[in-house]
Amino acid sequence: MISTVINQELSIEYPIFQGGMAWVADASLASAVSNAGGLGLIAAMNSNGEQLRAEIKKCKEMTDKPFGVNIMLMSPFADEVADVVIEEGIKVVTTGAGNPGKYMEKWLEAGIKVIPVVPSTALARRMEKLGAFAVIAEGGESGGHVGELTTMALVPQVVDAVNIPVIAAGGIADGRQVAACFMLGAVGVQVGTRFLVANECTIAQEYKDKILKAKDIDTVVTGKRLGHPVRCLKSSYTREYTKAEYNSSVVSDEELEAMGAGVLRLAAREGDVKNGCVLAGQVASMVTKEEPCRDIILDLFTEAEKVLGGASKWVK
Repeated sequence: MISTVINQELSIEYPIFQGGMAWVADASLASAVSNAGGLGLIAAMNSNGEQLRAEIKKCKEMTDKPFGVNIMLMSPFADEVADVVIEEGIKVVTTGAGNPGKYMEKWLEAGIKVIPVVPSTALARRMEKLGAFAVIAEGGESGGHVGELTTMALVPQVVDAVNIPVIAAGGIADGRQVAACFMLGAVGVQVGTRFLVANECTIAQEYKDKILKAKDIDTVVTGKRLGHPVRCLKSSYTREYTKAEYNSSVVSDEELEAMGAGVLRLAAREGDVKNGCVLAGQVASMVTKEEPCRDIILDLFTEAEKVLGGASKWVK
């Protein structure tokens, strides 16, 4: 069985995190992943403190296993939710869209293991100096907000740059990719797109169906003009957005920003995948069926163990 410092230190069965996907990663999905042996994550996204507290309490009712919270640092409620995770006794916090430095001291004092998502070696080093337990090196193959470097290029460079554990993310949908991440020096993986079609994921069926029908070239990156590139599946919405994005003489940055407001919720919660934004990674075409979180995790690690083989130092 693959066992590393990640599952050992976090008291989980497998060294796998479920991505903290906005409008997706709720108590239902997080608890299911945790019950299946991974680390489920609730997405704080733009929730205020009390909204997040309610979701945490719901998750506690659904699992007695460890779970964490993903905090988007650009949220206007970041200060509130930073306190709520302490008050609710959350032991693992992952962060994205910014630098968690202003919260690190109080999180560490509360015994929270902080694991930021990083797109570069520079930010990974900075997080290590701040006291991060580990970092998640996420390549541009992932869905949602993406950086420039691919997982294959980013992970080994981050591994070489820091002395804390590195978790790989971006472009992971089967055991071969899990095994590849370990061979690159990672000691855990974070998976997002494959969990979108988990039975316990509560997003609209239309969203799941679009993932299941995706082809290998069906993702596109939008938002580069605004400095916040996002990977999603091609749709009527992305075509209209792309036209606007490359027509700066007619569409202002403010108007372009407005085009992105609420579109993820529209797809994920209302099922409007034509006018909404379906976030997904480049491995969407590899996701071929709906299944329970337990089966997803077992499939990933059973195949990874076969690939790595008995000689691998990770297989015990």
